[in-house]
Amino acid sequence: MTTNLSERMNRLQPSATLAMSQKSSELKAQGIDIINMSVGEPDFNTPDHIKAAAIKAVEENYSRYSPVPGYPELRQAIVNKLKNENHVEYTPAQILCSNGAKQSVCNTIMALVGEGDEVIIPAPYWVSYPQMVLLADGTPVIVEAGIEQDFKITPEQLEAAITDKTRAVILCSPSNPTGSVYSKEELEGLKNVLLRHEKVIVIADEIYEHINYVGEHASMAQFPDIKDRVVVINGVSKAYAMTGWRIGFIAAPEWIVKACNKLQGQYTSGPCSVSQKAAEAAFAGDQKCVEEMRLAFERRKNLIVELARQIPGLEVSVPQGAFYLFPKCSSFFGKTDGNVTINNSTDLAMYLLETGHVATVGGDAFGSPECFRMSYATSDENIVEAMRRIKEALGKLR
Repeated sequence: MTTNLSERMNRLQPSATLAMSQKSSELKAQGIDIINMSVGEPDFNTPDHIKAAAIKAVEENYSRYSPVPGYPELRQAIVNKLKNENHVEYTPAQILCSNGAKQSVCNTIMALVGEGDEVIIPAPYWVSYPQMVLLADGTPVIVEAGIEQDFKITPEQLEAAITDKTRAVILCSPSNPTGSVYSKEELEGLKNVLLRHEKVIVIADEIYEHINYVGEHASMAQFPDIKDRVVVINGVSKAYAMTGWRIGFIAAPEWIVKACNKLQGQYTSGPCSVSQKAAEAAFAGDQKCVEEMRLAFERRKNLIVELARQIPGLEVSVPQGAFYLFPKCSSFFGKTDGNVTINNSTDLAMYLLETGHVATVGGDAFGSPECFRMSYATSDENIVEAMRRIKEALGKLR
């Protein structure tokens, strides 16, 4: 029997973050004490009032297929959230709920991008963006933004990257993996460039919206003169500690929502019915839990930045949002502990896992091979111990 896969599958790469998490789980199963800082997942439990809504949904027999774009009540709750929190107006017909924000991103790319189309992706980027573009037969165009510019692209860089083949640009703010946040003024500078290129759609990944340490969240959709070309991606996973509930959404022009609805109707249909009722309670209920978690993440951010700056050889940019640190580690390239030589950030991440027993992710997977990512969505105690182990392991390299 032949085992030939499609060309589409042959060019698709596995998720580096999930691969490192799997590797750390395997070492844990062997009895090794691993501190996992590789996965972007809040360590909090889903708030009680959200769980109560899910229990009620089960008792009320929300066990059947929902409409493909989600229950009307959930879409209305999202419309209300966008109006009250983000000051942007949408209708329920402009909302589509999916099985997590990851599917929301992929739906959008699959609906908009085809062979020959280019999608501009600032680097560092979330590992799945380029792979999704390739899955859609498009071409990722990577625009590098290093630590010296706080990992954010400039209007000049954006202008230089746009061609007559450009179909979309993906912006993630607050950013995974860097924690950088675009201010309203910075977004306006990018918007002014995009206004000169009417065919380009903005895919605005705002899943970390509420984990923000510098003030009110800014969205490209807030600018009326480009709102009809913006697809906002968001969901409940990060702000409400609901990663496993798998509810994300897009807010977009109706023609894009209709296309994504048609696509989703053919390969997953609507998201989990019970999860939708939980998400409705998350958006419509008391937001005190969101601020409590944000404050905890901010405390942890301050802690990990302070400890990372005490490690010789690391260059640290202070995150403004999300729950990641993305230090520059290229000073260790070419060094060895006598057994292992560090050639790149993937080598460094594997060295930290096997020697320091801390799981991180090399920056190669994020388009920035001179850095590596650590998630501080874990306890203060784990952060202190992880940074102690990392400092000790890196100290062995000569």
